[in-house]
Amino acid sequence: MKSARIIYNPTAGRETFRRELPKVLERFELAGYVTSAHATRGEGDATEAAKLAVERKHDVVIVAGGDGTINEVVQGIAEADFRPKLGVIPAGTTNDFARALSIPRDTKKAVDIILKDNGKALDIGKVNEQYFINIAGGGDLTELTYDVPIKLKSALGQLAYYIKGIEMLPSLKPVSTVIEYDDKVFEGDIMLFLVANTNSVGGFEKLAPDALIDDGYFDLLILKKTNLPEFLRIATAGLRGNHLEDEHIIYTQAKRIKVTPKEKMLLNIDGEYGGKLPGEIINLKQHIEFFVSDEFIEREARIKGNLETKERN
Repeated sequence: MKSARIIYNPTAGRETFRRELPKVLERFELAGYVTSAHATRGEGDATEAAKLAVERKHDVVIVAGGDGTINEVVQGIAEADFRPKLGVIPAGTTNDFARALSIPRDTKKAVDIILKDNGKALDIGKVNEQYFINIAGGGDLTELTYDVPIKLKSALGQLAYYIKGIEMLPSLKPVSTVIEYDDKVFEGDIMLFLVANTNSVGGFEKLAPDALIDDGYFDLLILKKTNLPEFLRIATAGLRGNHLEDEHIIYTQAKRIKVTPKEKMLLNIDGEYGGKLPGEIINLKQHIEFFVSDEFIEREARIKGNLETKERN
């Protein structure tokens, strides 16, 4: 008989998943899984729970929470020889990774996707001995995702990020940086860089619109030095997906990226503080198997088809 371990953040999503847990356990039991659950107790606890799930050789680990909880679970299984399949039940503020996999916030529908057993091996990233599922980035504006108070996130959701971003705008400053990506090098002043593993970044799905999660490549976006009016114009274009041809933007793909700032620059990993740069960012192709939706599979096929058409033309 298969076994499943649910690792959930009891405070995420206004504690809705905690109330739904009994029904979720029942559904997995009826589907033939011996199922147990672990409520995280603080920072890093999901990583330890994931390591224990690996040690006990659970077939499936289900993560109920936001991107931070998923990231912690990945930290706990990424180094292991035996890695359970991962299912996601989105219960956080932005749920970028779940959105990239086209997994709805509705718990019942998210469980449906896991029980349908559509498994797909997906890429993850590694930087300075840490792993990420969604993004690694640097520059003042990337700090807002972990600068926003938890209570404000819970009360306002994604609006909290907009408020904090507007507050930070007057203090944004460029940093002289060397970015080596595969066989190319950029050197100059940048406002920020983003290394995207998925198309969903900070709640926006058009910043890296062609990102694929199983091709062994990251989508790299570098925003060069701009003044405030230019920055606002590019940010507005980014919301519509019209930013990639801007002269201030470098948008490319790479498997390995080394970032060396000449001043202090902090690292953002999946929306959380990840230490200080420099760092080398490596793509681990198809490293962990996740349960994904039919919509995700269709989207990936559509993007691959569009990219092949562009290459032929």
